[in-house]
Amino acid sequence: MTAITTSEPRISIEELVEQLEQRIMPQRLVRDPLLRLAYGTDASFYRLVPGLVVRPENEAELLAVIEVCRDGSWPMTFRAAGTSLSGQAVTDGVLVQLSRGWRDAEVLDDGARIRLDPGVVGARANQLLAPFGRKIGPDPASINSCMVGGIAANNASGMCCGTAQNSYHTLAAMRVILLDGTILDTADPQSVMAFRESHAALLDGLERLASNARTDVELARRIRHKYRLKNTTGYALNSLVDFRDGIDILMHLMIGSEGTLGCFTSITYHSVPEPPCKTAALIFFPDLGSACRATMALRSAPVAAVEMIDRAALRSVERAPGMPESLRGLPDGATALLVDVRGVDAEILQESISAIGQALEGITTLEPITFTDCAATYEMYWKVRKGLFPAVGAVRDIGTTVVIEDVAFPIERLEEGVAALSEAFQRHGYTDAILFGHALEGNLHFVFPQGFERPGEVERYQALMDDVARLVAVEFGGSLKAEHGTGRNMAPYVELEWGSDAYELMWQIKALFDPRHLFNPDVMLSRNPTLHLENLKPLPAAHELVDRCIECGFCEVVCPSRDLTLTPRQRIVLARERARLDALESPSESERQWLAAFAGSDAEYAIEQTCAADGMCGTRCPVDINTGELILAMRQQQHQRWAPMARRIGHHFSGATRVARTGLRLLSAGRSVVGDKAMTGASRWLHTTSSNQIPQWTPAIPAAAPIRILHRKTGNTGQRDQVVYFPSCATRVFGADKRDTDSRAVMDVVLRLLDKAGYDVVIPEMSGHLCCGMAFSSKGMGNEAIHKARELNRELLIASRNGQLPVLFDTSPCSLQIVEHLDERLEVRDPVAFAHDYLLDRLTLAPLDERVAVHVTCSAHRKGLHDRFIELVRACARDVVEPEGISCCGFAGDKGLRVPELNASALSGLASQVSGCAFGVSNSRTCEIGLSQHAGITYHSVLDLLDRVSQPGPFRARSVSSS
Repeated sequence: MTAITTSEPRISIEELVEQLEQRIMPQRLVRDPLLRLAYGTDASFYRLVPGLVVRPENEAELLAVIEVCRDGSWPMTFRAAGTSLSGQAVTDGVLVQLSRGWRDAEVLDDGARIRLDPGVVGARANQLLAPFGRKIGPDPASINSCMVGGIAANNASGMCCGTAQNSYHTLAAMRVILLDGTILDTADPQSVMAFRESHAALLDGLERLASNARTDVELARRIRHKYRLKNTTGYALNSLVDFRDGIDILMHLMIGSEGTLGCFTSITYHSVPEPPCKTAALIFFPDLGSACRATMALRSAPVAAVEMIDRAALRSVERAPGMPESLRGLPDGATALLVDVRGVDAEILQESISAIGQALEGITTLEPITFTDCAATYEMYWKVRKGLFPAVGAVRDIGTTVVIEDVAFPIERLEEGVAALSEAFQRHGYTDAILFGHALEGNLHFVFPQGFERPGEVERYQALMDDVARLVAVEFGGSLKAEHGTGRNMAPYVELEWGSDAYELMWQIKALFDPRHLFNPDVMLSRNPTLHLENLKPLPAAHELVDRCIECGFCEVVCPSRDLTLTPRQRIVLARERARLDALESPSESERQWLAAFAGSDAEYAIEQTCAADGMCGTRCPVDINTGELILAMRQQQHQRWAPMARRIGHHFSGATRVARTGLRLLSAGRSVVGDKAMTGASRWLHTTSSNQIPQWTPAIPAAAPIRILHRKTGNTGQRDQVVYFPSCATRVFGADKRDTDSRAVMDVVLRLLDKAGYDVVIPEMSGHLCCGMAFSSKGMGNEAIHKARELNRELLIASRNGQLPVLFDTSPCSLQIVEHLDERLEVRDPVAFAHDYLLDRLTLAPLDERVAVHVTCSAHRKGLHDRFIELVRACARDVVEPEGISCCGFAGDKGLRVPELNASALSGLASQVSGCAFGVSNSRTCEIGLSQHAGITYHSVLDLLDRVSQPGPFRARSVSSS
C-alpha cells in the first residue's frame, strides 16, 4: 500500500495561533472550548472537538490558514453547513469554516451556468436561476440548509437528480487551493497554463493512473459498473476512465472527495431545466415487492422522480397535517411510491400521467392512482418525504441517536436486495428501522434509532453494519454510499466494496495531492478498522423542549445570530453538554474546567444574550423545535430575582410607557443640540461602560409617539362595520423616524386607513395600560407576561362585546404572542392578514412606481403570512424587493438596543440589496427601527404604504364581524 506520512510532529496550539494571528484577524480564531464544541458538531453521530476553529472570510485568509497549518503539521477539515451525516465534517484538528464571507453567486450565460461560493445555500442558487427556468442539478433533501461546498464535496444528488445531474456531471469549472498553496482556476486559461508548468508531475501522475485504469480491463469494467449506480464510496474513480487530460481528472476527483484532496473556493455548474408544471401522486401498493416491480415498470415512463416509502416510514408520518386519512388504515407491509411528473405545460403533464397509468397496468394498487392538481398538496407530499429521517428522530428514546445510511442496488435486483436488507434488520433486532429512498436509481435509505451507551449496543451495531456491507457491496455488487459521502462511518468498508486494487489506486491519488495526510485525515480512507465505532456522540437528556433534536442543522440558515455567536443547533449541543457534565458524580479536572466555562459571562453572552428567541428555527425544524423556548425557560430561571420589579412595572404599565416617551423626547432634544455623531459616541460609551445595561442610542431611534391620537375616534354611523383596534405598546411609545419626511405615527395611520375603508373603530378602555405580555416573556418574566396577557384578554372581551367584533393588532409579534392566552370567543387579526383579506377589497389603489423593500417579520413567517404579505405589497407598489437571506432582523424587542451587534449581524447584507429603494415596509415597529438603522433607507408599517396609495372604495367587501 502506498505510504502516507502521518507522524510529523505538530507545533503547539499556542504556536499555531500565534502564527495565524500574524496572517489573519484574531477574531477569526476560536479558542473558547464551548464554542469549539458547538462549532465542531455536525449532523452525524460522531463527536470530535476541534483544537482550533478558524473562520476565514476570503481566499487570502484561507490560503494563510492552509500554509500555516501545513507548515505546523496540523490536520485541516473544511466545513460549510455541517449537515453531512457520515462524520466527514468533524475533527480534533483545525476546523476551517467556510460560510460567512463565502456567499457570492453569479448567474452566467442567461442562466445556462452559475458560479457559486462554497457558503451559498443550495436553495439560494435555485432562487437565482428560477427567473431563467433553470436550477442546479443536485437536489438533496437538505437543499434549503446545506451549502454548495458540502453538495460538491460529497457529490450529493437527491430526489430528481439521479446520476446524470449530480455535481460530477454538471461541473463546468472550479477554483481550488491545494496543500502546497497553489490556486488553480480551471475557468482561467492563464491559471491552467501556469498550473501545467508548475504541477506537471501531479498532472502526469493523474494521467498515468488514468491510463493504467483504462488498460486494466477488469478494473475499468468495475469502475463503469459502480458509476452506473449512484455511488459516493471512495474517490471518483470514474474520472480516470471518463477523462484523459490531467486538469479534467483533477477537477472531477475533487467532486465527492470530502475535502481530503484540496479546498475549492468556487464552483461553476451547468444548470438544468426546471419545468414550470409539476404534479405528484402517492401510490400505495400491498407490499414492498409490488412497489419494486412498479419501480421497474416506471423506468421507461416520463417521471421526474420515484420515491419509495415503506410501511414503517409511512407510520412515522401518517398523522402529519394534510396526510390522507387512509394512511392509518394501511395493512402491514404496504409500501408507497411518491411519483413526481414535470413538464412545460398541462398537456405534457397529462400525457405523462397517461403513460404512467399504462406502465402500471397489471400491478395491484391499494387505491386508485390520483395525481394532485393542488400545489399545497404537492408541496406537502415532498415535505413529508424530506422529513422522514427526522420523523424517526422525533420519536426515538432519549439518549439515542439516529443512524441513516444510503445504499444502492443494481435496479434489476432491487426487489431481492430490499428483501435481504429488511431481513438483516430483523435478524439484528432493528425492528423499528424504516426504509425509503430514490427507488428509480435503486438508492434506498435506511434509518433507525441507535443507542451506544448500554452494554452490547456498539457490538450489535457493528454486526449489522458488517452484514449490510457484505450484503450490499459483495452479494449484490451495489454501493454502500450512494449519495451521503463516505465519511467516517463507511471508511472501514471502502476496500471491501472496491477491492484491493481499486483501494490501492485511491491511496495513490491521496498521496499525489496530500502525501502528509493533512487534509481531513481518516475520512474516506483509513487504516483503522473500527473508526466507525469510535468518538460516538453522547446525546443526554437536556430539556424536554429540545430532547427531540437530531442536530441536523436545518434551523441554522434562518437564525439571526448564526454569524455572531451560536445557532439553535449549537445552543442545543451546549445544553446537552451542560446536562452531561452536571450528571457526573466525579468530574475530571478538564470537565470541571468546562463547567467553569459554562458559568462564565462569555457562555451567557453566546447562549442566552444573543439569542433573539424569534422562533424562526421552529419554522425549519423537521421536528418542530423552537429553541427560543429553551432560552426563554433559561431566562426565567436566571432572572427570578427581577420578578418583583416586573410586577411593579406591569401594575404601572401606563406610567412605564410615559417614562419611555419622555425619554425619547429628551433624546430628541439632545440630538438636536449635539448632533447624531456626538449622541452616538456618548451612547456607545455609556452602553459599554455599563456592561450593556444601558441601551445604545442610534440615529434610527424615532420620536415619541403622540398618544393623544387614540382619543380621536372614527365616525359612528351605525351603518358601518366595526372593528376593535388594539395599539401595541411599541406603537404607543415609538413614533415616526425623525429622519423621515412622513411624521405620522402608526396609530394615526391605522385610524385613518380604517376610516377610509369604512370601519368604525372601538379602542379598549385603559389601552395605555395594556400589553400582550411579550415585553415580559422575552426577558424571562413569564408570570408577569401571563398576567398582562390575561388582563388584555379581559379588556378585549369587553371592547369586542364578548367576541362579536374582530380585534385588529397593529404589529404581528403582538398578535402572535397573545394567541396562546385568547378566550376562544375572541378573533384577533394580524395587520397583514387583515389588510390583505379585508382592506384591499374596500379601497381603490394607485400603486407607486417607486421601488419598495419588504421585510417579512419572523412572527409573520411563523403564522404563514409570507405570501399574503408579498401580495399586499405588490398591490401597492410596482417594484418590490425582498432581500435574500434576511429572515429575522435580530432587533428582538429591545435587543437591537441592548445587544446591537445582533441586529447588525443579522442585517449585514441588507443595505446592498435594498440600494435604490425609496423606503421599506414591515409589520413591527421595533423591527422597523433596526431595519432603518442598517438599510440606508427608512422602514414604515406596511399599513402606512397601503394608506399612501389608497382612496375609499365601494365598501362591498365581506364583513369581518366574528361569527
